[in-house]
Amino acid sequence: MDQAWLEELREFIAIPSVSADPAHVDDVRRAAEWVRDFVKRAGGEAELVPHGERDLVIGDIPANANGADAPTVLIYGHFDVQPPAPLELWDSPPFELAERDGWYYARGIADDKGQLFTLLKAAQLLHAAEALPVNLRIACDGEEEIGGHSIVDFIRDDERGADACIIFDGGMTRAEQPEFGLATRGLVAFHVKIRTGERDMHSGYYGGAALNAIHVLMQGLSALVAPDGLLPDQLRIGREPLSELEVQSLKRLPSGSEVLLDAGATPLDPKAEQDFYDRTWAEPSLDVNGIRGGKPEFVNTTLVVEAEARFTIRLAPGQDPERIAAAAERLFRQAVSEGAEVTLERENSAPPGVFSPDSQAIQLGMEAFKNAIGVKPILVRVGGTLPIYPALAEKGIPTIGTGFALRESNVHSPNERLRVQDVDRAVAAASELYRTLAALG
Repeated sequence: MDQAWLEELREFIAIPSVSADPAHVDDVRRAAEWVRDFVKRAGGEAELVPHGERDLVIGDIPANANGADAPTVLIYGHFDVQPPAPLELWDSPPFELAERDGWYYARGIADDKGQLFTLLKAAQLLHAAEALPVNLRIACDGEEEIGGHSIVDFIRDDERGADACIIFDGGMTRAEQPEFGLATRGLVAFHVKIRTGERDMHSGYYGGAALNAIHVLMQGLSALVAPDGLLPDQLRIGREPLSELEVQSLKRLPSGSEVLLDAGATPLDPKAEQDFYDRTWAEPSLDVNGIRGGKPEFVNTTLVVEAEARFTIRLAPGQDPERIAAAAERLFRQAVSEGAEVTLERENSAPPGVFSPDSQAIQLGMEAFKNAIGVKPILVRVGGTLPIYPALAEKGIPTIGTGFALRESNVHSPNERLRVQDVDRAVAAASELYRTLAALG
């Protein structure tokens, strides 16, 4: 990497823009100002747009020539990062860019400040060379890591739109095989509280005769979870199976057994390895994220009358959040004992996002990657939830969602890292994307 680039990246990384920690509110804003100022240095205009307690960075870098007729490409990335704790597990300070054994280490280097930097740097280089053939719109946020929706609101309210969008906030399952994400799973999140009496009781006096809130909670959750990997039919309505293109992509990905083994995970059932991609791409899943009840830290014989849990359902492409949420609530309530007081609150939701592999932008993007780094991307789905994807899909903006993080990049973990060579590769890929997308009709 050019030394000047390295110093810019080091400066950006050094801002501890941890959105989850109120103590770093000013740092998140400083990161926003850094992005704004970089866009201006790159030949564009940008400003901070307040949205709630956070700022969006909204800007433009115009094409060097024929701007009125040139396509418009939207760039999205986020400049907030995960908390670095536990600090003792880092081999170098998390907000000091370090290079070791062919990797850059720092919080945010892979997710997403380092990757956002490569999109901006490519734009700067092309504009300085008077070779930027598309109009670039910049829209970045500082709350992606805390589930903020300000960027989604911006896209839904935006009247200008774009001919395509580029997001470098993902990665590759195999180091030299780029991937374009065609779809993301949606999400419905619940918080459930159970009450079965006025106060906890002696289990010797009341056990077997009075309702235990933890038992009721277990009844409800048991009606929803999938011991064999597939949720109840009522929660699978609307899912779309993998396309032939996506099935073909599986041949170039590691097997489910490899993925689970590398993660140190225990397969859910005997078919989990074989059906790994189908389950994580084309099926809904439910996970209980936390349970509280009683006093498990003590030896005691208490009948518990209060319990609570949080659980989330990942929605497969094609599913409707409202329909699945309603079905989940019905299943839960039908399963619990009569007389229990159940409070079931839906905390948030997001629909799946789906893009057509036949769109001109994605086809051009695949050729651009092949020209830039020598390998044509494969088309995959993303098991996670990215609310910006359905917002873009709803607006009819085809999106190239990709990135250069690897499974071993330790995203959201200590010693987050990105390969040194992938910074240059990402800048090259972004530059070629901008040049190639000039052909959008």
